Amino acid sequence: MTGTETYVVATAGHVDHGKSTLVRALTGTDPDRLAEERRRGLTLDLGFVWTTAPSGRSLAFVDVPGHHRYLATTFAGVATAPAVLLVVSADEGWRAQTEEHLTALDAFGVRTGLLVVTRADLAELAAALGEARARTAGTGLANAPAVAVSARTGEGLDVLRHRLDALAAAHPPPDAGAPVRLWLDRAFTVAGAGTVVTGTLTAGTLAVGDVLELAPAGIPAAVRDLQSLGRRVPRVTGPARVAVNLRRIPATEVRRGHALVTPGRWWRTSTVDVRLDRRPAPSQGPPRPDPRLPAEPLIHCGTAATSARLRPLGPDAARLALRTPLDLHVGDRLLVRDPGSRLLLGATVLDVAPPALNGRGAAAARARHLAAIAHPADAAARLRATGLAHRADLTAMGFPPGGSPVPGALTAGPYLIDAEHAARLRAALHDEVDGHAAAHPADPGLPFTRARRRLGLPDALPLTALTGKDLTGKDLTGKELNGRELVAVDGRVYRGPDAERLPAPVAAALDRLLADLRESPFRAPTRRRLDDLGLTAEALALLVRRGRLERIGTLHLGAGATARAAALLRALPEPFTVGECARALATSRRVALPLLEALDAAGTTRRDEDGRRTLAPRPKWS
Repeated sequence: MTGTETYVVATAGHVDHGKSTLVRALTGTDPDRLAEERRRGLTLDLGFVWTTAPSGRSLAFVDVPGHHRYLATTFAGVATAPAVLLVVSADEGWRAQTEEHLTALDAFGVRTGLLVVTRADLAELAAALGEARARTAGTGLANAPAVAVSARTGEGLDVLRHRLDALAAAHPPPDAGAPVRLWLDRAFTVAGAGTVVTGTLTAGTLAVGDVLELAPAGIPAAVRDLQSLGRRVPRVTGPARVAVNLRRIPATEVRRGHALVTPGRWWRTSTVDVRLDRRPAPSQGPPRPDPRLPAEPLIHCGTAATSARLRPLGPDAARLALRTPLDLHVGDRLLVRDPGSRLLLGATVLDVAPPALNGRGAAAARARHLAAIAHPADAAARLRATGLAHRADLTAMGFPPGGSPVPGALTAGPYLIDAEHAARLRAALHDEVDGHAAAHPADPGLPFTRARRRLGLPDALPLTALTGKDLTGKDLTGKELNGRELVAVDGRVYRGPDAERLPAPVAAALDRLLADLRESPFRAPTRRRLDDLGLTAEALALLVRRGRLERIGTLHLGAGATARAAALLRALPEPFTVGECARALATSRRVALPLLEALDAAGTTRRDEDGRRTLAPRPKWS
């Protein structure tokens, strides 16, 4: 089954049982599944039914409650539907609940649907339709086609079916490769199968065997089986109503408001910065420049609802501290609800990982930054604000997948760095290297660990990204090097010339030491001799890294000393002792013992229980 075969429509607007009657007339199935709903003639919970359109396409319906007392349930039904039937009764006209439903649809970004005037046989249509057109003006449904129907007589039902079919055909298919976020609206146990959850898959693809994550708990959840519209399917692509049989997840751990998400592709957050819609619904009074915002609103997203604390940031933005984390992308739509005043406001997520507001003026600066965001998913703007970002984090936040190329940005391993920030980092790195070289003339290379700590860089960011140069003589940020390039080698950052030459005092000391070793290659200098030569620990470490000396335990010999020792020891009768080794190499036990231990560690020699050594056989190709 593919996403083009199914179209999901929410039915909303009417306060009484008229919506359910309409859906029953369209599908032949009653969406009210609870006995109490049938007894009271009132929709209390979400109903799910489906039918076949004239083209053969499947149409799935999510019938939502109309009464104000069940608004949370209503929002859970309309938030994930790609389209809506906004139902208005010809004899009752526009109701306060209809206005609330319309505001919620606008907040959640539902821009596709039909305006359906029911009970066309009971009242004059013009007045009801005219009022509905006036009320939807300025919303996403302002130009929605209108259909008049009567469920009792059947008038207009065929027209409505064909309009729904055309609506589905015109709807652009969502991305089949998009990350899955299946907001759950039901969870129950089926004998012999275990836990089953249902929801509206808006985009992406689900398949048997997929391992998702149950949010917000973060528990791995394997898909054992799949159904869509009552049929078992191996895979399903949104939009579609789906039932997912989960492996080893108790039904007691799942409820409405949880979600099944693609691991690593959503940002689980308890703090978000949002831009608020400032158009109050007509039933909430005339537009006000600064409507009073609730300090502790309810936040609706998908089928989830959570309490929050709201901190205004300028006239149109706010920070929400969520009681329950949500898996979000930048650009997601939320509904901010004040149950006390019945205020409903839509909100667009601008930042899912906002910085802490510490220090005087931080909130005002943040407000200015949020006001300047034109497109929430602009990765370049995000980089300008943060300096650098991990590409996987950008993807999880909803920016282009994989950290797609950002104009001017510098790729540094798993990170992207803003071009201007990269230039500042390189200048700072140059200063740090200069300072280190002045303080440590014997070893002028700045260690990577110290460089990252001084610049505040993460461990996984390769410093070579800030030291490389191209063939034009410019660094990777585009600035002229003028002979001041940096070079990263052996875990340290050097000024270009320092990476190729030894400091003059170290080079002179090395020459004197090598003169000693030419006469006695295996008589390692004592600590006193090294001090006399002026070879400090830093200088010795530099010489070892450059391959000019070889460190054996705490001793230092000329480069290649262990290989030369092994060659000389092959002339000894085996097994041989430490003393025999010392005599063969014309040195002392002080040197012979750590030298043999180094050869043991390399597998060149083997030590028996008596402390004697034998040489390992040479490889056949040597």
